[in-house]
Amino acid sequence: MPNSASAEKSLRKSNVRRERNRQQRSTLRTTVKRFRALLATKPTQETADGQFSLVTKALDQAAAKKLIHKNTAARTKSRLAALKKKTFVG
Repeated sequence: MPNSASAEKSLRKSNVRRERNRQQRSTLRTTVKRFRALLATKPTQETADGQFSLVTKALDQAAAKKLIHKNTAARTKSRLAALKKKTFVG
C-alpha cells in the first residue's frame, strides 16, 4: 500500500506499463507462433519470406523497446530462419 501521493502515482504508472508490456509481449509471441504454424502448412517460398520479414521486424522492434533482450530476439530469429530453411530444403 503506497504511503504518499508520489508512491500512489508511481504505482499507477507501473501498473499501466505492466499491462502495456504484457499486451505487447503477448502479441509478439502470437506473431511467432503464427509463423511457426504457417511453416507447418508448407507455404510457398514467397509467402514464408514475406511473413519472416514481418516477424523479424517485430522481434527487432521489441528488442529496441527493451520488451525482450536483444540476444533473445537474435536467438529467436536464428531459430526461425533455420526452421524456414529446413522447411524448403529438407
